[in-house]
Amino acid sequence: MTETVHVDLGDRAYDVRIGAGLIARAGAEIAPLLKRPRVWIVTEETVAGLHLAALEAGLRAGGVDSAALILPPGEATKSWPHLIRVVEWLLDQKVERRDMVLAFGGGVIGDLVGFACAILRRGVRFVQVPTSLLAQVDSSVGGKTGINTGHGKNLVGAFHQPSLVLADVGVLGSLPARDFRAGYGEVVKYGLLGDAGFFDWLETNAPAMAKGDLALRAQAVRHSVQMKADIVVRDETEQGDRALLNLGHTFGHALEAATGFSDRLLHGEGVAIGCALAFGLSARLGLCSQEDPSRVRAHLADMGMMRDLSDVPGDLPGADRLLALMAQDKKVVDGQLRFILARGIGEAFVAADVPVEAVQAVLQGR
Repeated sequence: MTETVHVDLGDRAYDVRIGAGLIARAGAEIAPLLKRPRVWIVTEETVAGLHLAALEAGLRAGGVDSAALILPPGEATKSWPHLIRVVEWLLDQKVERRDMVLAFGGGVIGDLVGFACAILRRGVRFVQVPTSLLAQVDSSVGGKTGINTGHGKNLVGAFHQPSLVLADVGVLGSLPARDFRAGYGEVVKYGLLGDAGFFDWLETNAPAMAKGDLALRAQAVRHSVQMKADIVVRDETEQGDRALLNLGHTFGHALEAATGFSDRLLHGEGVAIGCALAFGLSARLGLCSQEDPSRVRAHLADMGMMRDLSDVPGDLPGADRLLALMAQDKKVVDGQLRFILARGIGEAFVAADVPVEAVQAVLQGR
């Protein structure tokens, strides 16, 4: 069974299709959007080895030809050199504005390829075909694209909405356990930021979902995508409500930068730690009960996830350095760092007047 979440953005509206077997039906799903029966796939080595042949076959079954560019895996691919490589390849392939590019992979590929399509010929259409849990529930929806630089994560990019998202939950079974758990950091974020009932549901059902229950996985993806779509429609370019989606990210992005955007810390792991720290900071400031951060941490522990700075392998810089990395965050306004804090589970809000001393205390584990 396939479900559809519609992202209602006027002339940039699109559907997110969620279900098992979508890759095998990719040609039939995408063909109605094409001006000519050919697409260009950009993917990475791990995903290509597992799923590229199936995608190519699914496209052929719908009468769609394809060509593919395969990049190295990992966060380091979301960078200037690989952005240039993708753009130059698409130009070599004579891709036109009305053509369609497929971003086939996790959040790294989705963000990189989306940005390449945003700047190529001032805007080429693309389809997100996310293969990780993180990409299916978060990064493939909403049109945020970009790359990392030495100054921080996602500091160069553009808003460029896809024409379609195909979230095949069947491919999640091929994810390593660590990658699935990292993606779950973005799923639990939705309950924490705006839906206490969803967090309750996750406490009950997420362990079985992690073990492979396909129906529960589809339900979690659909609910997460619907929450994100609702927020994006209200605030496409993050002037207000969309900032809530950054719960855990101010801390998490700083930790990713501190670990060199390496496999020491995956994005979703940083988000999970960041959510625990955000609730700890909220409790320290008297905004929520002390039970809330304990409940968050207990659930992350049940899921076998990182929740403390000490869970990150290797040495981390001190609190002052982490604060300096946060100061490069996109959420800085007029030199003032904004945090997403919470008055309780499901009650997140944007705070711009957080005492630096309180943040330091949380980072130092005091």
